[in-house]
Amino acid sequence: MIKAENISMIYGKDFKAVDNLSFEIKPGEIVGFAGPNGAGKTTAIKMLTGILKPTEGSAVINGFDIVKEPIKAKESFAYVADNPDMLLQLSGIEYINYIANIYNVPLEKREERIMNMANRFDIAESLGRPMKEYSHGMRQKTMVIAALVHNPPAWILDEPMTGLDPTAAFVLKQMMKEHAEKGNAVLFSTHVLEVAEKLCDRIIIINHGHSLYQGTVEELAKDHPGKDLEAIFIEMVNS
Repeated sequence: MIKAENISMIYGKDFKAVDNLSFEIKPGEIVGFAGPNGAGKTTAIKMLTGILKPTEGSAVINGFDIVKEPIKAKESFAYVADNPDMLLQLSGIEYINYIANIYNVPLEKREERIMNMANRFDIAESLGRPMKEYSHGMRQKTMVIAALVHNPPAWILDEPMTGLDPTAAFVLKQMMKEHAEKGNAVLFSTHVLEVAEKLCDRIIIINHGHSLYQGTVEELAKDHPGKDLEAIFIEMVNS
């Protein structure tokens, strides 16, 4: 379960990057987080994951408040940031093992998980190379494997498809579906509305830090007959 309760982030004296935003991703749900650049998606995700402390409100992951119980909350989710360019001096396998060590993943379990995901992403033969030699897509695959290596019940993914080739994007979408089918929660932000339309149980659309819509794509389409999702989205964020 991933829950935001009236979260706000105020920069400076009065600029609200996120303004009184509430939503909940229940076990078994895949929810897409959509909005234009600067809408507040990444700021909201950083508050959910404990990178930023909410100016107001609270974020709860699997029953743990991210501010009051940060360790327990962070142990229970996977986070993929919007930038894969981290610790590039390490090889792929060194980085993944570094993250696995932080989460105390047993060696026998991590090896099986790492190789399973590496083979699915077709990156197993490259894990021994320094990540500075990787393409953006290869770095993104490595970040995903590292984030998921401790097999947590909630996934929070910020633009996870960016830089992935179609095959890798398909694999990640399949992994997200499998995770949700096990009764776990998935929240991911995206600019690609087609992905949200085909993959998500619900979507959350925000702009200027405010919630514009929360519900299914089907319900949204019924409210805007004769328009495709892209046209509806543009109309909503420009109104």
